[in-house]
Amino acid sequence: MANFTELDRYLFGQGTHYDIYKKLGAHICVQDGFKGVCFDLWAPNASRVWVIGSFNDWNETADEMKRLEPESMGIYELFIPGLEEGELYKYLIETKDGKRLYKADPYANFSELRPGNASRVADIYNFKWSDKKWLEERAEVDPFERPMAIYEVHPGSWRRHPGREDDGFYSYKELEKSLIPYVKEMGYTHIELMGISEYPFDGSWGYQVTGYYAPTSRYGTPKEFAHFINECHKNKIGVILDWVPAHFPRDAHGLAEFDGTCLYEYADTRKGEHPDWGTKIFDYAKTEVKNFLIGSALMWIEHYHIDGLRVDAVASMLYLDYGKQDGQWVANKYGGNENLEAIEFFKHINTLITGRNKGALMIAEESTAWPKVTGSVEEDGLNFTYKWNMGWMHDFLTYMKLDPYFRKNNHNKMTFAMSYNEYEKYILVLSHDEVVHLKCSLLNKMPGLGIDKFRNLMVAYAYMMGHPGKKLLFMGQEFAQLQEWSEERELDWYLLENPEHQHIQNWMKALLNIYQKNPAMYELDHSWEGFEWINANDCDRSIFSFVRKSKDGKNNLLFVCNFTPMERVDYRVGVPKKKTYKLILDSNAKEFGGTGADKPTSYKAEKSECDGKEFSFEYPLAPYGVAVFKF
Repeated sequence: MANFTELDRYLFGQGTHYDIYKKLGAHICVQDGFKGVCFDLWAPNASRVWVIGSFNDWNETADEMKRLEPESMGIYELFIPGLEEGELYKYLIETKDGKRLYKADPYANFSELRPGNASRVADIYNFKWSDKKWLEERAEVDPFERPMAIYEVHPGSWRRHPGREDDGFYSYKELEKSLIPYVKEMGYTHIELMGISEYPFDGSWGYQVTGYYAPTSRYGTPKEFAHFINECHKNKIGVILDWVPAHFPRDAHGLAEFDGTCLYEYADTRKGEHPDWGTKIFDYAKTEVKNFLIGSALMWIEHYHIDGLRVDAVASMLYLDYGKQDGQWVANKYGGNENLEAIEFFKHINTLITGRNKGALMIAEESTAWPKVTGSVEEDGLNFTYKWNMGWMHDFLTYMKLDPYFRKNNHNKMTFAMSYNEYEKYILVLSHDEVVHLKCSLLNKMPGLGIDKFRNLMVAYAYMMGHPGKKLLFMGQEFAQLQEWSEERELDWYLLENPEHQHIQNWMKALLNIYQKNPAMYELDHSWEGFEWINANDCDRSIFSFVRKSKDGKNNLLFVCNFTPMERVDYRVGVPKKKTYKLILDSNAKEFGGTGADKPTSYKAEKSECDGKEFSFEYPLAPYGVAVFKF
């Protein structure tokens, strides 16, 4: 009896075989009393297919696969007894015009360490999870009402062992012992991992994927990867993976022209290629291709217990003319530039994943004004859980790069995002993309010299953490990394020997602590009920003041942020109520590199009109000063 049954063939043909990763690929099993490996491959336009590998000395004619009925579906299968975990293999595909292609398995669960590119037999089903409580709690709490402060990590360059021939990568095991405690101590709630799906070229950072079902072998085995996720959950840290359904590379062993035809990509190059990126675009009209991508997403979420997928380059999927000139793209049937098939794909996959896995997140990296990215399917939305707020990021960094003297003329750059905050569910991001390729580190984007750069960065982080929206910060920025990020070296951890960098790290830790402990900071992120400007128009002094509100009206927070080096000894701020306001964070404290000047820890509002409010109090605001009060 075939491993790939008639029901499997039906579901795959419909694009609804949600456990497809358990059938296609290489799987250890027992047939007719013999233990071995069953290989299953989709290659409908192939003439013949063989399995070649370390077990048969790469003999090209030893192990030919059988084409299952109906032949039109193009499923090939072969059981080879005696094979065990760890064997390397590829598929030798003979095309209809007689060419021979040597392809890695699209559904492989593990791969050879680059520069090798063979697939590797792996048993991913015997890991014992112990994170049931985490998954149950995740399902019970509305994700919009929980804190989310994401630490974006490229595992290969977070830390490295110097002088080793294998590039000195930390393994999944070593990341358990170093990354998890660090993230927990700092106060982040989630880790977002770049470059986990297998990929051939380090310089692509994992965004040109060849193994959509395989955790990269750079850092260890699939079981070690699963153990890392399990340990994150035991430490109450969520894990998000970057996932790339937008395009794939042309590497000969990969998906491009897989069976001698454009199997995974659109056949029309105007739809099937990105001219700027040199990559292929998935054919979202093909049910089997959609099933391939949906199965990959479900495997990460359901098998590896991943808490969310950050979907890369969503705009490039939605727009047929993305990155293309006239003549390089073809309009849809209505004459528009929207990719109708990609739209349907997003609605399907987002509804499916969040419906089957309560609390799981689908996050869009989408850089345009496409409407209702996080809107429901019923309202013709794409049904993502969150959208990266690229508009906020652009305006925020444009403002922060300015000399403080010129900020008064760009005040609206910092307030504009609130005018559209309710339209989507946003994550505020300062990601790896902002600190590479001559863009400078965040510290070096700041104006001024010496300590001014650090003080600018502190007030910038405070404003970001106080502003509505979930948060994401790329690794190294929490201690003011000096150099731009490169995948070829570890972060500059030695900088923490310098007080200025230690102060920034202390500051971020304090901000993250306040963020996690105060529901006012996160439970009403997407509603005006959770936010109030005190003064959004203090252009001349470049000071912003606002309140973050909790659902129950208790423990609200007042933020005051001074974006100039001018001291305001007699600064007065309007407040909503005649109450006592407790100072819980002061950027001028010694632990953050300030003067540590003595001042009261609580301030009683008095009846004195300010900022359009009946009540106010006076507070000495330091240069680039930040003050957070609880009331």
